[in-house]
Amino acid sequence: MKTVAAHAGVSLGTVSNVLNRPDLVSATTRDRVLAAIAELGFVRNESARQLRSGRSRTVAYVVLDAGNPFFTDVARGVEGVAEAANLAVYLCHTGEDVRREDFYLNMLEQQRVEGVLITPTDMANSRIEELRRRGTPVVVVDRNPGPGVCSVSVDNIHGGELAVSHLLEAGHRRIAFLGGPMTLGQVADRLAGARRAAGRAPDAEILVLETGTLNVAEGLRAGERLAGLPAARRPTAAFCANDLLALGLLQQMVRLGLRVPEDLAIVGYDDIEFAEAAAVPLTSVRQPRHLLGRTAAELLLTESRGGPGHQHRQVVFEPELIVRASTRLRPA
Repeated sequence: MKTVAAHAGVSLGTVSNVLNRPDLVSATTRDRVLAAIAELGFVRNESARQLRSGRSRTVAYVVLDAGNPFFTDVARGVEGVAEAANLAVYLCHTGEDVRREDFYLNMLEQQRVEGVLITPTDMANSRIEELRRRGTPVVVVDRNPGPGVCSVSVDNIHGGELAVSHLLEAGHRRIAFLGGPMTLGQVADRLAGARRAAGRAPDAEILVLETGTLNVAEGLRAGERLAGLPAARRPTAAFCANDLLALGLLQQMVRLGLRVPEDLAIVGYDDIEFAEAAAVPLTSVRQPRHLLGRTAAELLLTESRGGPGHQHRQVVFEPELIVRASTRLRPA
């Protein structure tokens, strides 16, 4: 840094400001310092900076499934806020495994990340509270654990109501719910909303098919189970706890020669990009994925930089039903 300062004809403090607080330096001086950095091939020693400050210039997003476009879309929202704050983002995939989640939380605390965003496998995991108690800010994403922690979520109970109310309005009374494991709060809430809606129709029935996880392969397997039921008992519609399950179910229906929506209407959840692009465009409950990520990152930065007076906030967004061909009968 001293060499850069001498080369640019500025003080050491000015170089430090350009690297850490560029808004304090005039554009002309900043450009001169950046040119000197480029000419000299200077690369800052981030490890040394971290030792001095006690924090790295990183935040982390711990997700259930990095292969699910929902989480990568949320991560893009996080990245936009982090980049503006000159922070990098680690993306950690737990695979819905608490032990793996604990491993990442331990590593991230050792790395002294500025904060952790997490969609937890189990909100009761004591490691999350330990992390917060020892001084690492945590924001929960896609869950609302209550007033003791910042969180950003969507009203999943209402989302489940929207999905099943739509199917009831279309005349369906035997409706399957696909999702699992039920230990995931999002799945349990969506089922609760489905049952609440069905409870308003005395002749409605919800058949629960619990899945091991929330992916296309589980949707394919659930499709085989549904197709194997006697026609008189087979549901005429299915509400899936996420779009990956719904897309697997849709694919299996096509393979087995069953028509969507004539033989089985299907509703998904999340409204990922692939939902609209499916062979039969998928009706889905939309979550504002990028907005979830942006809001969560903003809450995290506010907490990490706001001092002891920080007030935890729980931001809850409303879902929206997007109706497409998978539930909408075509005119005769």
